[in-house]
Amino acid sequence: MAHLSPRDYITIRGARQHNLKGFDLALPKRRLVVVTGPSGSGKSSLAFDTIFAEGQRRYMESLSSYARQFLERMDKPDVDFINGLAPAIAIEQRGLSKNPRSTVATQTEIYDHLRLLYAQIGKIISPISGREVTQDTPRSVANTLQNSLPDGTRFYLTFPAPSIGINSLFIDVLKEKGFHRLIDRSVLYEEEKIRLIDLNEPLPDDAPKYLCSSLVLFDRLVVRKGDDKTTSRVADSAELAFREGNGDCFALIPSAESRDVLESRLTFCQRLELDGMEFAKPHPKMFSFTSPLGACRSCNGHGSSKGVTEALAVPKPKLSLSEGALKPLEGSSWSSFKDEMLQFAKKMRINTEVPYEDLSKAHRHVLWHGDGARYKGLFGFFQHLERFSRTKKNRMHRARFIGFGKCFQCNGARLCEDALYVQVGGKHIGEVGEMTIQEAKDFFDHLELSRYDQEASEILLHEIRKRLSFLIDVGLDYITLGRLSETLSGGESQRIRLATALGSALVGALYVLDEPTIGLHPRDTLRLVEILKQMRDLGNTVIVVEHDPDVIRSADHIVDLGPESGTLGGELIFQGPISEMIKHKDSRTGAYISGNESIPVPKKRRRPDWKRVVDIKGANLHNLKNLNVKIPLEVITCVTGVSGSGKSTLVKEILYQGLRDRLEIQFPRKKVPYRSLKVHSSINAVQIVDQSPIGRSSRSNPVTYVKAFDVIRHIFSNTPQSKLHNYQPGFFSFNIPGGRCDECNGEGTVTVEMQFLADLHLPCEECNGTRYGEEVLHILYKGKNIHDVLNMTVDQALEFFSDHPRLCQMLHPLQTIGLGYLKLGQPAPTLSGGEAQRIKLASCLVRPANYHVFYVFDEPTTGLHFVDVRKLIHAFEQLADARHTVVIIEHNLDTLKCADHIIDLGPEGGAKGGRIVASGTPEQITRISESHTGRFLAPLLASD
Repeated sequence: MAHLSPRDYITIRGARQHNLKGFDLALPKRRLVVVTGPSGSGKSSLAFDTIFAEGQRRYMESLSSYARQFLERMDKPDVDFINGLAPAIAIEQRGLSKNPRSTVATQTEIYDHLRLLYAQIGKIISPISGREVTQDTPRSVANTLQNSLPDGTRFYLTFPAPSIGINSLFIDVLKEKGFHRLIDRSVLYEEEKIRLIDLNEPLPDDAPKYLCSSLVLFDRLVVRKGDDKTTSRVADSAELAFREGNGDCFALIPSAESRDVLESRLTFCQRLELDGMEFAKPHPKMFSFTSPLGACRSCNGHGSSKGVTEALAVPKPKLSLSEGALKPLEGSSWSSFKDEMLQFAKKMRINTEVPYEDLSKAHRHVLWHGDGARYKGLFGFFQHLERFSRTKKNRMHRARFIGFGKCFQCNGARLCEDALYVQVGGKHIGEVGEMTIQEAKDFFDHLELSRYDQEASEILLHEIRKRLSFLIDVGLDYITLGRLSETLSGGESQRIRLATALGSALVGALYVLDEPTIGLHPRDTLRLVEILKQMRDLGNTVIVVEHDPDVIRSADHIVDLGPESGTLGGELIFQGPISEMIKHKDSRTGAYISGNESIPVPKKRRRPDWKRVVDIKGANLHNLKNLNVKIPLEVITCVTGVSGSGKSTLVKEILYQGLRDRLEIQFPRKKVPYRSLKVHSSINAVQIVDQSPIGRSSRSNPVTYVKAFDVIRHIFSNTPQSKLHNYQPGFFSFNIPGGRCDECNGEGTVTVEMQFLADLHLPCEECNGTRYGEEVLHILYKGKNIHDVLNMTVDQALEFFSDHPRLCQMLHPLQTIGLGYLKLGQPAPTLSGGEAQRIKLASCLVRPANYHVFYVFDEPTTGLHFVDVRKLIHAFEQLADARHTVVIIEHNLDTLKCADHIIDLGPEGGAKGGRIVASGTPEQITRISESHTGRFLAPLLASD
């Protein structure tokens, strides 16, 4: 970095935020910078609470006076000086939008481009015949006539007369417009003759009584091949004929022998009509399920709703229509509706004698939705029942077929019928939404389009393909485009933001990322590194808080904080390239990266007793391929595999839920996703320990979760001052009225809605963020009030309350698993997913003996440094030694090499996953060539 000038650095002087010890730092711009160190050493305090927070504060200064009024109340980072900051963007582990209409496609802007693509080049396909619905134009009429008819052919260009009676007034109107001839339609269609009626002469006695029974002769024309003037005249005449005929015109071709005999006729229409149905012209809003113009009328764009379900309406799909497959139409009261349906089916050439399940998708669609004209379909029948719901019989009959699930009207596509008639490459936009990222990439890469459509959609297709490639590069190829954002894990959400940021192609920005490798298999980490480098190469500064060795090795500049956590951390141990860090004597990170320190492989592994297992047979949920799995008891089992291979489905949705159904009082599920599940009688309870928050409210914190706050409140209520005022333990709670601040209700902060900006959370002006009223804060124990105690770290609290064994027993597990740096009162929303999970683990370590618990952990190494992973593995060993069962969903190689048993799923994600690739000890896994995990695990076992 010697070639960089001072202007090429972000310069920080006196960083003291939280536990930072006032060090100075110079971070090179337009580089990939990794901030690492033990948990609680100050990484997030530096990256997010200092650098990003100051960038956000400066951005607020550029906004309106309304936004700037809150600047005085925003906490300025505790730092002397920061120079060289660019506009800052934080990509954290928090979930994406909770909007029920927010999906992966909408978050990544892929759906915006899809809407434009379908509006631009989409083809309308009739659900009845499967033919393309086209719209005629004056130019297409001219081209059709000039190209399809022989040279010299004479033809009449006509348009339909208006639906009014023939009288002298309207005849005069037609004559004023220059139209002097009518053609009798009845004769035209019945006898194939052309009968002209001259409006300048008296009407014959047998003339049509209504103009609508006639065609108005607009022009007499002759086909002239290669004559541009003739083509232009035909186009001009067709344009005026369309205008007079409200979008319809006809070309009548008389016989060459006699002009009174009709040889053929051609029909043209400017409206989108086919098979008796009229279709809407595609436009972008028609494909938006957040717009009233595009959303499905039944589910309002949610994809699921309460309504008529096919499963209830067709309980026996092996029956034919004539045998009564449509249950709602059975019974004497509804026989007329059934007869109407059967007549319509015969008219539409739908076989009424074959099983309903064998009918084509198009035929079933028209049976339910009707033809848009006379027949209203099965949905129309239910609308009739609802319209006359005052009749008890109608209400009860309709209620029999009502359920909640995927919207049957749109089949979960969220869009109205008109939008689902439009196709690109044979798929409507709802079907594209059901594809995985990889399937969508393959679909658009091999999309065959006409030359015109290719040119019209070139930019849109480039943007779609580019964004899909970014999502694949960050390891999300297995996720479907239509997956709800609220169902994504923190790591998946973060990588989607990362791909979106890269797709936006910002230049000169400052990106701050929080462990983007969460949930990634080692195989996919290198692809993520390439994404980070692409962001850097665009001219952005990328600061990543990370522990993964592959990311650290790829960094241009490393900041290593430490040496320990909490008050023992916050020091700058090292900054510079990795080549220098691995030689630095004080860097624990460098020691692990270089191999001088490592987590040892257990000298002896626990041998599973295959007679004491949880036995699952035929697991078939999502992408699982009818797996037969045995989980041994009282050992450490790791379930691993590439992203999307089915780990969470197997462990959380089948194993955990199945155990809950058996061990706890649960309502039986209608359908279980396995053939059988056998649970050993020794298991007393099952508990999942995942990264979900320990509480949604800022009043929830570590000390309340482990039940230690009850003891602390009793201690304060027993002080002489409390007894003098008769203060009970509840007076020291910020969850109930009494001693808490009435302004913020014990939150410590107030939320200010910023309209189109993110909400601001500002310290309460009444209590200055202490959460309590003045009366509570005057009560002291050993010179500290309740607010001072909540601001203590776990380490400090253990020393301060050393004379209270019961309290120390509750807090000590937090210290054991490396959370001694956490403040007792740290609000739950500010905890990372990994910290929340380890707090739950701490509560597990105090379980009573001879009580067999089946523990399920979901990626517990999230946010952990090598030093902390070592402590975590020791905690798992304690649980297994206490004869509990530990099942871990994990990618961390150090954790995997210390497991007693590994189940490796794969070999790929999504549809290509869901199989057991390998099963056995870590050493056995390395010998399976198909196992990606074994390939990465082998070097670690060999080196140890």
